[in-house]
Amino acid sequence: MATTVKAGRPASASAPKSKETTAPKRTRQTQQPGPKTRALQAERERYLPRGLATYHPVYPATASGARVVDVDGNTYLDFAGGIGVMNVGHSHPAVVTAIHAQADAYTHTCAQVLTPPPYIELAKRLTEITPGAFPKKTLLINSGAEAIENAIKIARAYTKRPAVIAFENSFHGRTNMAMGLTGKVRPYRQNFGPLAADIHAIPYPYCYQCGFNRRDGTCCHSWEVAIERAFLSRIAPEQVAAILVEPVQGEGGFVVPPADFLPSLRRICDQHGIVLIADEVQSGFGRTGKLFAVEHSGVEPDLIVMAKSLAAGMPLAAVVGRAEIMDAPLPGGVGSTYGGNPIACAAALAVVDIFAHEGLLERAQHIGETTLARMRGWQERFPLVGDVRGLGAMVAMELVRDREKRTPASGEAAALLAEARSRGLILIKAGLYDNVIRLLMPLVTTDEELADGLDIMEESLAAVSAQPAEAFNGAH
Repeated sequence: MATTVKAGRPASASAPKSKETTAPKRTRQTQQPGPKTRALQAERERYLPRGLATYHPVYPATASGARVVDVDGNTYLDFAGGIGVMNVGHSHPAVVTAIHAQADAYTHTCAQVLTPPPYIELAKRLTEITPGAFPKKTLLINSGAEAIENAIKIARAYTKRPAVIAFENSFHGRTNMAMGLTGKVRPYRQNFGPLAADIHAIPYPYCYQCGFNRRDGTCCHSWEVAIERAFLSRIAPEQVAAILVEPVQGEGGFVVPPADFLPSLRRICDQHGIVLIADEVQSGFGRTGKLFAVEHSGVEPDLIVMAKSLAAGMPLAAVVGRAEIMDAPLPGGVGSTYGGNPIACAAALAVVDIFAHEGLLERAQHIGETTLARMRGWQERFPLVGDVRGLGAMVAMELVRDREKRTPASGEAAALLAEARSRGLILIKAGLYDNVIRLLMPLVTTDEELADGLDIMEESLAAVSAQPAEAFNGAH
């Protein structure tokens, strides 16, 4: 069993402030972009590559809690959180203090040369808070993609098998192996081949946009038929090292699978001696109302991968899992020059303490319940809102032009982001068709800020809905 992360406030309470100063009220943004922003945008276009796309032409000067102030003094509510990195909020005082203290002591040694004590302490804490009533060990590295690569290496070393099963509509990173595991071509896989071999994709139970074109409620069980067929037609189960799965799909559009999905995967892995790897890079650290999304299912994965909100903005990721599996690679088989950097570890230790004492798991539930209720009201009012879904504060709405055909409204989603930004709210999108508005606001977002942000979303949705569909043709 995972160590319980206790909460210190009721779900209905306002979230704790991340700084002592009172956050500024939202004001309408009337001068976007400002002169400093225009200058930085020109520099960006000159010096940064085209492939590094950015949702918003906004350049932060300061940030605190759920608010960002740009270089021209415009204030924004941030409902993107660095794509799920800032669950404890921007510049949380405990994180900032921990970073300063460690930087004053020393900044780096490399764990393969001189192991920093914060590396060992964090490894211990992560084994205590991750699901699984068995001995565990922890490897620290730099990013989610690197953690995925190492998890696959470890599973292959343990099983002595080559193949990996992943899922369509997934995202696991931008390195070669991670791209091969990712179930979306554009923009992640295009023109980057050849990709890693012996990866086999299975449909994820995404019933709203059913890959089997079903509308009778049977879609959510088709994946199991597909995996059994794959064992017969493409790869023998005794050759499969691992099954890699997001407990809730992130970049795929916050797709929440049916309750029996993860338990069924666990049964298949146990039956065939396959390592079950949970990718909690985006869904972890309180986003769903549990510390890790897989905990909602009661399933204990063999390996769990985490990054993003693990260290509140410091580059850090981890693979945590069964000790006998983690010990499979030979000495020197895993490692990283910067992995487990002591400053990043100090930040992560502060994050673990914040979740233990500040009630953010209850807060995630409250944010999610409030947001889903508002979104369901929009679904009744605006035909553009085709589906509303989520788990905890991992909440999204899928925009469609035709509810019967479920035609993706990708241009409208892009327009909604721009409209919200003009009103002082930062949003991002996701999904196989880029038509899902996903919310990743910091869990320290107050009730007032939450209501303000949802009001802006509603205003923006009304503005976009009032325009004809032809206005969005070609938009992305």
